[in-house]
Amino acid sequence: MGKLIKNHLARLVVLAAATFQCAAAFECFFWPKIFFDFYTKNLDGAVKPVPILQTISMVLGLCTLLYEWPASFIAGLPVHRSIEVRLFWFPMNSLCCALMYQGIDPAFYYLIGIAIYFWAYTEGEVVCSSPWTLPSRKKGGAKV
Repeated sequence: MGKLIKNHLARLVVLAAATFQCAAAFECFFWPKIFFDFYTKNLDGAVKPVPILQTISMVLGLCTLLYEWPASFIAGLPVHRSIEVRLFWFPMNSLCCALMYQGIDPAFYYLIGIAIYFWAYTEGEVVCSSPWTLPSRKKGGAKV
């Protein structure tokens, strides 16, 4: 059996979350609602009459899709190979999703992806410069 490559698993979870975030932002353009409106109406200005939060969420979701797939101009750059950047970027996405009523599920998916990326970071995993590939082994192999 092979080892679980946690950054690949986290990438799949975050790709699902980003796709769901874009769909939730699109839906929120037609049915604007803040999740915490049962507690206070102060945040309603973020979604209506001008769709500020929806637009920010859509842009963040599309940027995350480009970053995680990745787009050809991002693949291989040091910023793409950095797990630290992901651990900084995804909590902002999760917060943006959590503010919208339609975005609660992707907010939880982002939190799961963050936890898996943190697990990968603590075990010293690296993100390869070429997407969806395995890291190369050192010459000589491991001696058992």
